[in-house]
Amino acid sequence: MKKLVILGAGESGAGTAVLGLKQGYDVFVSDMGPIKPQYKQLMDTYHVPYEENGHTEARILDATEVVKSPGIPATAPLVQKLTALGTPILSEIEFAARYSRAQFVCITGSNGKTTTTSLIYDIFCRAGYNVGLAGNIGKSLALQVALDDKQWYVVELSSFQLDNMYRFRAHIAVLMNITPDHLDRYDFCFQNYVDAKMRITRNQQPDDAFIYWQGDPVIMKEIGKLNSAKQEAHRDGAVCQATLCPFTVETPLPVPDAELSLKGVHNRLNATAATLAARKAGIDDSVIAVSLRTFAGVEHRLQFVCEKNGIRFINDSKATNVNSCFYALGAMTTPTVLILGGKDKGNDYSEIDDLVRQKCHTLVYMGLHNEKLHEHFDCMTRLDGTPLRIIDTNNLADCVRLSYQAALDFDNSPKAGELPEGLKGHSTVLLSPCCASFDLFRSYEDRGDQFMSAAKSL
Repeated sequence: MKKLVILGAGESGAGTAVLGLKQGYDVFVSDMGPIKPQYKQLMDTYHVPYEENGHTEARILDATEVVKSPGIPATAPLVQKLTALGTPILSEIEFAARYSRAQFVCITGSNGKTTTTSLIYDIFCRAGYNVGLAGNIGKSLALQVALDDKQWYVVELSSFQLDNMYRFRAHIAVLMNITPDHLDRYDFCFQNYVDAKMRITRNQQPDDAFIYWQGDPVIMKEIGKLNSAKQEAHRDGAVCQATLCPFTVETPLPVPDAELSLKGVHNRLNATAATLAARKAGIDDSVIAVSLRTFAGVEHRLQFVCEKNGIRFINDSKATNVNSCFYALGAMTTPTVLILGGKDKGNDYSEIDDLVRQKCHTLVYMGLHNEKLHEHFDCMTRLDGTPLRIIDTNNLADCVRLSYQAALDFDNSPKAGELPEGLKGHSTVLLSPCCASFDLFRSYEDRGDQFMSAAKSL
């Protein structure tokens, strides 16, 4: 009997354990930390052996195959030992897809993938398709395949998940953009990160579709490589043969831009990608149009929280990289207090410099290590030549309280009547951190939830 070892007992790990048992594997699950009660309950129900708060190497290194959590890097000592032994290490998506006959719609990109994924899923549901939502959002793909396999899956894929996918085939692949992110995981080499994102095209066939934003220079460079590669071996033989489906901000939609429920240029691109994916799956424009008009968006992405004395609070905690913050600032039409900080991933903050000068009067740092933010922003001036106000915090309660006070101070100052063109009204407090959340929070969701609770409690 083949032995399947699963490293990490979260949503993907526990689901993989159930599928592995159903497929006849000898399964063992190991987690370096504590396992959440709901995943223990699931594994207990199916009599899955597991351990928590540490790894027993002897029970892991004899595995036939290993499925690891995307959060575990290839540099982890135990992963390196498995690699040295030649043990195949897979992602949950790779493993689960072996046992499903579904069609896969897969979405990746540095920004916009969660909104696009959620919108595509909304369209498929509205069209009456038998569809599951999986990957970075939704339920474990492996568990869905084990218990109630679907005809379609809409799957959000991170670069970490793509790293350990080899034979998986995306029937419809969507690539939103590629901007620097997670460079700390990729030896601070942008091309390594690019290569991970482009793995979404692996194994695609001529009747598959590769949908991508034509306005991204990084993607277009890689498209050139793909076209050349069709004449020779490329990416260890897994050549993309899919039909190329580029889109731009001018690509026609089934509804006028004014009727889109999600506003802004970035959301126009998200809607376009979702529309093309749905069309490729055979869904009529009349169904797509309803979703484009009514889709409410996703939590923690430019989410309105509350208003206090005219000060609006916006939760954009999902902005874990600089490019996401760029889009958030671009959507601001009021003077802004911008909250930045967290676990830096090799960020280059210069991308948002012009928007910070134009729209922000205060920057509030929230993290355990704010040195890089101080170095980059502290000497910056606004468009009128006045210095930015800088506030340093290392906890959320102080951050929200001081951000609110800074907004009130500005709105009551003479400067409030001298706003740059395009800005008006009371200040907005925008949480758009540019950074991962793991220095102070369990996740970006935890960060956003705490921010919303603190703002409502003022």
